[in-house]
Amino acid sequence: MKSRFLAIIAIFCFLNTSIAQNYKFGKVSKDEILQKEHPTDPTANAAILYREIHTEFQYTNSDGFYMVTDVFERVKIYNKEGFDWASKEVDLYQGSSSSKDEIIGLKAYTYYLDGNNKIEDVKLKNDGVFEEKTTKYIHKVKFTMPDVREGCVIEYKYSIKSPFISNIDEFRLQETIPVENIEIRFASPEYFIFKTHQKGWVPYQVKKNSRDRTIALANARSEYDRYGNMTSKGGARDLKFKEDIYTINLTNVPAMKEESYAGNIDNYSTGLKFELSYVDFPGSSIKTYSTTWEDVSKGIYKVDSFGNELEKDNYFEDDLNNLIGGVSSAEEKVAKIFSFVLKKMTWNRYTGYYTNEGVKEAYKKGSGNVADINLMLIAMLRKANINANPVLVSTKDNGMPLFPTRNGFNYVIAAVEFPQGTLLLDATNKDAEIGVLRPSIMNWQGRLILKDGSSSWVPLSPQIHAVKSAMVNVDINSDLSITGATKSRFTGNYALKYRTKYKSLNADATRKALEKDANQAELSEVKFENLSTLGEPVALEYDFETFGSVEDVAGKLYFSPLVFMATTESPFKPETRLYPIDFGYPMKDRYIVNISLPEGYKVESLPENAMFNLGTDVGSYRYLISQVGNKIQLSVEFSINKSYIAAEEYGNLKKFFELLIAKENEKVVLSKA
Repeated sequence: MKSRFLAIIAIFCFLNTSIAQNYKFGKVSKDEILQKEHPTDPTANAAILYREIHTEFQYTNSDGFYMVTDVFERVKIYNKEGFDWASKEVDLYQGSSSSKDEIIGLKAYTYYLDGNNKIEDVKLKNDGVFEEKTTKYIHKVKFTMPDVREGCVIEYKYSIKSPFISNIDEFRLQETIPVENIEIRFASPEYFIFKTHQKGWVPYQVKKNSRDRTIALANARSEYDRYGNMTSKGGARDLKFKEDIYTINLTNVPAMKEESYAGNIDNYSTGLKFELSYVDFPGSSIKTYSTTWEDVSKGIYKVDSFGNELEKDNYFEDDLNNLIGGVSSAEEKVAKIFSFVLKKMTWNRYTGYYTNEGVKEAYKKGSGNVADINLMLIAMLRKANINANPVLVSTKDNGMPLFPTRNGFNYVIAAVEFPQGTLLLDATNKDAEIGVLRPSIMNWQGRLILKDGSSSWVPLSPQIHAVKSAMVNVDINSDLSITGATKSRFTGNYALKYRTKYKSLNADATRKALEKDANQAELSEVKFENLSTLGEPVALEYDFETFGSVEDVAGKLYFSPLVFMATTESPFKPETRLYPIDFGYPMKDRYIVNISLPEGYKVESLPENAMFNLGTDVGSYRYLISQVGNKIQLSVEFSINKSYIAAEEYGNLKKFFELLIAKENEKVVLSKA
C-alpha cells in the first residue's frame, strides 16, 4: 500500500513537472500576470520565466552547413525598475555580403489583464524593430516591447541563421534577475568536434547523446571545405550521419547580485561556451580549429585590415618630420606623436581591432574607429624608430578573454617599450593623459603582438597610483557651523575621471554635482584648473559651509576632524563575496586638515593615532592627529596598491574598511577653556 502511495506521488510530481515545463509561445497564464513578486527573490524587478535556445546545423548545396539558432524567452516585469528587460539587442555578425548572420521570424507580444480581468496581448510591430551598425563586423537588431507596464509578461521568439560555425556565442545560464527555467539544446553533425567550457558558480550538467540523421542532397559530393561545403560533384544521394546532441536543463537559477567594485559581473556568471576543435569530413583531411592565444594573435595580425595597415606610412611622413624634427629623446617623440594624433583624430565611437575606414582614409577625414586611430598611432611611432606594438584588448562590457577565440577581443591599443617598462596608449580618449587608459579598457590583461606575429600577455592596469592630495582649512563658528576652504590636486585616473565628468559642465551644474559627494556641505567659489590641459594635474578649489557636523553636549563640542570628508558607509556590506574586487587602478588619497580652535575652547581629547595594513602591501591606512598651538592638525593617507583583489581576501578587505570608517568617525572633544 505504501509503495503504491509513493508511486502515485511520483506520478503526480512528474505530471506537475511536465506541466510546469510545458511552455508554449502565446500560452501565457493569468497566474503569471497576477504574480506580484518573485517567490524566492522578492527584491527582483523582473524574472525570466522561461528561456529556450536550440541550435542545430542545416545544409544546402549553395551554402554548405550553417547554423540555425531558435530563441524563445518569456519574461515577467514586476515594477518600473524592471522595464529595461523589455528591450532586447541581438548581435549579428557580418562577413561579406553573402556571408552574414540573419534574423528570421521575429515575433513578440506584451500581455496584461484588461479591466474585465481578461488577458490582453499587444504585438510588436515592424516599426518597433531597428538595425544598427555597431562596427564593420557586427550589426545589432534592437527592439523594445510595446505597452510595457508593471506586472506584465512579455515573450519573444526569433531564429538566427549563421554561416559562422566556428563562432558560437556563449549560452547564458544566469542573469542579474532570477531565471526560473532554462532549456539549452545544441546539435551538431559528427563531423564537427567541439570542446565545451563551463564557467560560473551554479552547478549544472551537460548531457550528451546522439541520433541518426539524414539530409537529402541534390548533388552528392566527396570533398568538403572548412565550412562543410562539398566541392566535387556527383550523383544525387542522401547524406546519413550521426548527430551529437548536448542538452542542459536548469531551474531556479539565482540572480547575479551587483556588488561594489565588481566590474562586469558577466565575467563570473554561469554559462557554457562551445569551441570548435576540429572538422573531420569523410574523404577529406582533418581541419584543426582548436587554437591557442598565439594562433589567434597571428591570425589577426595577418588580416589586411590589421597587419597591412601598420605598414602604411606615406600618408603622414611630412607631418611626422615637421613634428619631431630635431627631437632625439624617445620619451619626447612619444609625447609629441601621441598629442598630435589625439588632437587630429576624433573617435567615431566604434570599437574593433580591424580598421573600418583604413588608416590613410581616416587620417584624411580626421576620424575613425578604435583600430583606425590606434594602428595609425603605432605606425607613426614605428616610423619614428620607437618600439611600438599593438595590444588586443577585451573591454569590460565584452567580458574577460577566457578562451582563445578572435571574438575574445574587441579593442586595440598601443604599447611602447621603454627600458623602465611598458607604456600603454589609447589615442581615442581626448581626456586621457599619456599612459592613462579609460576604466572600461583596463580589463585584466591584453595580448601584445610583435612584428613577427609572436605575442604575450601584458597587464592593462596601471602600476602608478592615481593620487588625490587635499589641503583643508577649517573654522568652527559660534553657531556651531563649520566653514573652510579646500584645495585638491588629482593625477592619473583620478584626473581622467574629473575631466570626463566636469569638463563640459557649467558652473552651477559643477557645483551641484560636487555637492552630491560632499555629505550635505554647501559649496561656493568652485574653481577647476587644467580640465582641458593634459599633462598637468587637475586642480580643484572651493569654499564650504556645513551645519550639523558639531554637537554641543553639556557645553562640550564633539566633531569628526575630517568633517564632511569622513567615510561614513562601507561599500563592502555582505558577509561573503563570490567575485573579485576590481578597483580599476591603484589609488592613494592624502588629506591634511588644519582646524582652528574656536575662541574660548581647548582640546580635551583627540582620537588616537592609528596605522593598519591590508594584506602584504595590498593597502594601508594612516591616521595621525596632534595639537599645534591653537590648531588641530590631521594627516590621513589611504592607499590601495592593487587593481584586483581576489574574492578570498574579501574578509580582510571588509574588516579594513570597517576599521577605517570607525577611525574617521571618532570625535575630537573640546571643552571650555
